[in-house]
Amino acid sequence: MPRRKRTAGSSSDGTADSDDSGDHEKTDSSHSEANQRNNTRLTRASLRLSQSSQDAPPDVKQAAERDESPPRTPTGNAPSSESDIDISSPNASHDESVTKDQKDSGSDPSHRPKRRRFHESYNFNMKCPTPGCNSLGHLTGKHERHFSISGCPLYHNLSADECKVKAIEREKQEEERSQGQNEENRHATRHQAPTPRQVRYKEKVMEMRKRRDSGLTKDQKEKYMEHRQTHGTTREPLLENITSDYDLELFRKAQARASEDLEKLRLQGQITEGSNMIKTILFGRYELDTWYHSPYPEEYARLGRLYVCEFCLKYMKSQTILRRHMAKCVWKHPPGDEVYRKGAISVFEVDGKKNKIYCQNLCLLAKLFLDHKTLYYDVEPFLFYVMTEADNTGCHLVGYFSKEKNSFLNYNVSCILTMPQYMRQGYGKMLIDFSYLLSKVEEKVGSPERPLSDLGLISYRSYWKEVLLRYMYNFKGKEISIKEISQETAVNPVDIVSTLQSLQMLKYWKGKHLVLKRQDLIDEWKAKETKRGNNNKTIDPSSLKWTPPKGT
Repeated sequence: MPRRKRTAGSSSDGTADSDDSGDHEKTDSSHSEANQRNNTRLTRASLRLSQSSQDAPPDVKQAAERDESPPRTPTGNAPSSESDIDISSPNASHDESVTKDQKDSGSDPSHRPKRRRFHESYNFNMKCPTPGCNSLGHLTGKHERHFSISGCPLYHNLSADECKVKAIEREKQEEERSQGQNEENRHATRHQAPTPRQVRYKEKVMEMRKRRDSGLTKDQKEKYMEHRQTHGTTREPLLENITSDYDLELFRKAQARASEDLEKLRLQGQITEGSNMIKTILFGRYELDTWYHSPYPEEYARLGRLYVCEFCLKYMKSQTILRRHMAKCVWKHPPGDEVYRKGAISVFEVDGKKNKIYCQNLCLLAKLFLDHKTLYYDVEPFLFYVMTEADNTGCHLVGYFSKEKNSFLNYNVSCILTMPQYMRQGYGKMLIDFSYLLSKVEEKVGSPERPLSDLGLISYRSYWKEVLLRYMYNFKGKEISIKEISQETAVNPVDIVSTLQSLQMLKYWKGKHLVLKRQDLIDEWKAKETKRGNNNKTIDPSSLKWTPPKGT
């Protein structure tokens, strides 16, 4: 009969053969016997290991101790399987021991410092892309190094020491402002008039803006031109004397805040330098810097620069492909029906169901300049109203807005965008005015879908203010009703109330809300309107050729 193979800690008949096994008494419980066998096996194994370690030389002894410990994950926990072992880090060590105290405390000093040192060495090997920059300092003044243009002091024509000084000044101003607000909020009530401190601050700002220079001198212009010729696009243009010191300081604060947010994302690992983000796009005769990430296919996004046909919005990888495409592209205006035309301005109604590819490309393009946009591919339930400006080469994209075909909340805008090259020229208000014109034709009260982007919120507040002041100017009666204003302007009553509150034209008195007709604001608006003159940046209702679409 063949003999059974002996294993460590067991005899041929399966009973324990340790020296002290005879001291254990047999019980009737099989569970107890199993525990005894396990304990004696462990005792036998530990004795053998201790004997072999005593006889072994010191270097072999240390190796045996290291081999006893299971491999550790970066969190300090033993992996449950081979897939749990961290092999991604070049500094990961799978043969180092961890004591019981270290295991219980959850700390693993043999791994985490190494991983941190690896990241630090990785960061210090990176360099700022600005020519001549040594990567020292940061625009925020809070970091010792930077690795991107957004945090480069040299790119912004500053030194590292100047950034630190400005950071200290901003912190002092923020502390003073927070203390003043806390003091005012103790006695603040709803719809309270501006405090004396706020009035003084407003007067101070107006005075600073009045003192700004009317224009650049000849020497300053030559200095700016020399700076641009020397550095090109590798440095920020000189901004001094272009606007008031107050507005320039606001701009610098916004730059520092954006740079700090990017630095936090980079440290958290959410973004990395050289990540798949399109930096610029070539669109018609313009080269546009992008603001946000857009989910273009990875093979296009990793290029950093995209070439887009300004008529069909097809995106390409190189200028050669774009040039060949433009020679064959037959599109000179957006697809769909032209519902408005006055002069060179036209608006086309594009159905997301009929022209799916065009609308998807339009959404991908818009996401490069919008932060809150989430719609990219599901375009079928939406109508897109695309505004263009025509010349002898075709109809060039100015901006667009989209709206749901069937909105239960009467949203007249889902997403709105003015292309960067047409911003601050009145086209944004034209798009908003056109959306409310469609609501008037539909005999509905409309409102934009929330949340609005920062620029969108500014545009809408400006539009609502202008609509209300124009209504007040033309109103000849004695009592004003918010409901009547809403019906005539198609603006939602909630938006009207919020605008009246911001203009301090709404007051609660003797249990009633009263609308105050502030003549100073109306006169100020009328003066601006007269100074602006007759421009073409207005929507003419008589030029609209459109009937509300039936439910689809």
